[in-house]
Amino acid sequence: MASVVFYFQVHQPFRLKRYSVFDSHPFYFDTTKNGDICRKVATKCYRPATQLMLDLVKRHKGNFRISYALTGVVLDQLQEFAPDVIDIFKRLADTGCCEFLGETYYHSLSFLYSRAEFAEQVQMQTRRIQELFGQTPKVFRNTELIYNNDVARFISEMTDEHGKRRFNGIICEGVDRILGYRSPNYVYSPPNFGAPTRNDARPFGVLLKNYRLSDDIAFRFSNRGWAEWPLSAEKFAKWVNQINGDGFLCNLFMDYETFGEHQWEDTGIFQFLDALPEKVFDVNPGHNHFITPSEALEQFDPVGEYDVPQFISWADTERDLTAWRGNAMQSNALEEVYRLERAVKQKLAKAEAAGNAKEIADARYLLEDWRKLTTSDHFYYMCTKYFADGDVHKYFNPYDSPYDSYINFMNVLDNVRTRLAQEAAPRVSAQPV
Repeated sequence: MASVVFYFQVHQPFRLKRYSVFDSHPFYFDTTKNGDICRKVATKCYRPATQLMLDLVKRHKGNFRISYALTGVVLDQLQEFAPDVIDIFKRLADTGCCEFLGETYYHSLSFLYSRAEFAEQVQMQTRRIQELFGQTPKVFRNTELIYNNDVARFISEMTDEHGKRRFNGIICEGVDRILGYRSPNYVYSPPNFGAPTRNDARPFGVLLKNYRLSDDIAFRFSNRGWAEWPLSAEKFAKWVNQINGDGFLCNLFMDYETFGEHQWEDTGIFQFLDALPEKVFDVNPGHNHFITPSEALEQFDPVGEYDVPQFISWADTERDLTAWRGNAMQSNALEEVYRLERAVKQKLAKAEAAGNAKEIADARYLLEDWRKLTTSDHFYYMCTKYFADGDVHKYFNPYDSPYDSYINFMNVLDNVRTRLAQEAAPRVSAQPV
């Protein structure tokens, strides 16, 4: 039996305006550009892909199942620029065949710099998913699949209002150097604490991305130089079926923009997706399935430990953090933005204590701006790896160079400091983990 776990990341950042040292206004984000990009991606991907997912669920009478992690910032933009997309997601949620995962609201690197902010963003995103889709996320997906043993421990120890474990598991990258000879097609547990705790009935599980099969769709599908091009649904279904005997799960994790944006409609990507469930079912009738992450964790016990002392991610061939903090510009920008956290939050606390409505509104606006600045994309744009090669680091990148991105970001941050000047808090070190 091969159970396919289809998971999609849905995210768009609030991109910054060009902001010079001479600018002094507090309006940092390019509403026109963000609206244009959101509507463009909604037209090319979000709208047709989500409608197709809904059609597939209905056509296969609930046997086709999928999952998403939607960041709070993409939901904010969809609500403003393409609200009908949220309506399609709601209809998909109503089928009972779609699971929404936990995330950080602002798609941030907060776990690396502030555990308190990380927990707040996770709670914010949980509430938004509950409000929109009537679900409480039970499986967590950290920003860019950033993961190590500490992330797993922190998530496994988060509790809800009843004192029960909030998340039953987490998804991350299946990295060869960590797996060794083992397969990513099983459920694993973090070292030393995968057993059930309190009244939890199941161990805390780790689902690993099968990056080879995922990347066949996400990156290689339209590559005419690839030996397997063109990739048909029937051929891919046979590869999925080959998992039988070497695991139970085929974890296909990818950006949602794969469908229609990264792989354009004229590549045949939508026809591939439309045919895939039927081919997966037909290649081994009665044995191959589509399930959600929660169902995978419920149906399969961990077969061993996935011990990850150092941080990993799903980015680039290195599968590490260098896409976001691999150079001095990125490290400096990250440290500086998180250094302002205490002052920003103290400003709000003082305003609320004083009860001044205008000061409270201003402080909340500042906190929201600061949080938008923690979105990981801002630091990804500063990445100098492979920039000249025109790779994914340029995807919807509004800057001419990583250095241009850094200067613009730091100009904005200087204005945030100006807004804090009358409520300055002591500068504290924000050293990463």
